[in-house]
Amino acid sequence: MQLELVTLLGEKFNEPVYEVMIPTASGEIAVFPGHEPLISIAMPGVLSVRRQKIDDDEHLEYFAISGGVIEVSGKRVRILVDEADAAPDIIEAESRAALEAAMQLRDNAKSQMELEKATRLIDRHAVRLKVAGLRRHHRR
Repeated sequence: MQLELVTLLGEKFNEPVYEVMIPTASGEIAVFPGHEPLISIAMPGVLSVRRQKIDDDEHLEYFAISGGVIEVSGKRVRILVDEADAAPDIIEAESRAALEAAMQLRDNAKSQMELEKATRLIDRHAVRLKVAGLRRHHRR
């Protein structure tokens, strides 16, 4: 099946894959070839991709995604999100520093708007760190 991962900046990934694991409001779902048609909401989290059926977990590819929309139809999975970062593009030290800065913003928030912005940043950088950690773990 074809996986299309599209962000506000354009296409991030468009290749054939065997399995896609997507974070949703109901939990993580796995989509395989022949999956029933589906439209759902993607939650911020880790998107995992298995290119071939024979690939073990060591060969999974990871993306940190923001929330968005999932469309499964026929032989295609289309995921539309604001942002998606591939594991190799994430610099762990930068994400850790950004997470710490976001936590300080949260702790010093003086309005509900500032608190919500800080919370979104915390979520974003926590997911990026998780993806970086998964990549580091599987490279060993």
